[in-house]
Amino acid sequence: MSRTDRYRDALAVAEFRAIFAAHVVSVTGMVIANFALTVLIYARTGSPLLSALVFTVTFAPYLVAGTLLNALTDRLPIRRLLVWCNLASAALTAVMALPGTPVLMLLALAFGRGLIAPVIAGARAATLPDVVSGPAYVPARSLLRLVSQSSQLGGTALAGVLLTGVSATGVLIGNAVCFVVSALLLRFGTQERRPDDIAERPSLIRDSLSGTGAMFRVRPLRRVLLLSWAVPALGVAAEALAVPYTGSVHAGSLGAGLFLSAVPAGAVLGEVLTNTLADAGRQVRLVGWAAATVFAPMLVFVLHPPLAVALPLLVVSGLGFAHHLGLDRLLMDVAPEELRGRALNLQSTGLMFWQGLGFAAAGAAAQFLAPAQVIAIAGCCGLVCVACLIGPGPARRPEHRTDAPVTAASE
Repeated sequence: MSRTDRYRDALAVAEFRAIFAAHVVSVTGMVIANFALTVLIYARTGSPLLSALVFTVTFAPYLVAGTLLNALTDRLPIRRLLVWCNLASAALTAVMALPGTPVLMLLALAFGRGLIAPVIAGARAATLPDVVSGPAYVPARSLLRLVSQSSQLGGTALAGVLLTGVSATGVLIGNAVCFVVSALLLRFGTQERRPDDIAERPSLIRDSLSGTGAMFRVRPLRRVLLLSWAVPALGVAAEALAVPYTGSVHAGSLGAGLFLSAVPAGAVLGEVLTNTLADAGRQVRLVGWAAATVFAPMLVFVLHPPLAVALPLLVVSGLGFAHHLGLDRLLMDVAPEELRGRALNLQSTGLMFWQGLGFAAAGAAAQFLAPAQVIAIAGCCGLVCVACLIGPGPARRPEHRTDAPVTAASE
């Protein structure tokens, strides 16, 4: 990989800059608005359950939309799909901001917006190889991930600051504006790309399900997809149990905030360093080791470490999420050309769903076991998954040359 194969190569592409800016605006607005919606529902009902459901209805639709709607990216012009999805999200958010909207209606609207979010993520992932090809592709994917990870670090804090001077309703209106700005950036900053003729294709749902089945019949692709979902699903156990764990070590609310920030901080640092220092071939070879790094520090939690020890462990765990860089290259290498767009779509939407399920599973397990034990068990399960899915080495499609365009262009 040449020394110029860095983030600046992706940002040098004007069309990607528009996609990146739209992503920054919409994701930041979404994180702030979800926090504001949680505050609004809790203020109206006093129910922790109803306020927590905001995040459930945000993550749950990813499975539905990712499975049943993944064929949309092969049927509709991508730019049009992205623009209209952003506008639809803006409309739903604006209705949330109406005074007196019933709480159940707020949750239903959040669920509707949750159905749209995976379509946006899938369409963006599917069009990215056409926007930034060759060596700039993986840094471009990395930049989009960094936005999502960084939003976890700063979005909630910014929301807290905003809510000291702006009402939750005002924040929701601001989020609706963010979606409109995102739609405008995509409409005027990107090119329209039309799919191939779809006259002979079956219904949308049937086409989506058959495409999903076809992807899972490609063994190397199946392994890449499963690994890209298993690591986040099991790796979020510590974040999911931040509050009960820090309570058990008497760290207070400040400790909980630091605990929640440690893994995302490590993930951002690891991704930047790996993209900067490791060439394409090394990124692929590091996939297994990096994925194992997510889980190895979690084993130490069986000793119930104090906060001063737990925080460095979580930062190291976060460093391992740099394995996504190598997985991006592997997915482009092993996915058949006719399924590439759908594979990128399914990888993105599936990751969000399984991560959300991981949060729920860790919380459920903590009803019966101590948080430290749950984190350690998740680490053990994660190492087993990595060992099973990596095997003797990253697999490729037999008919695919080892000098695949993305990898070869980067090395």
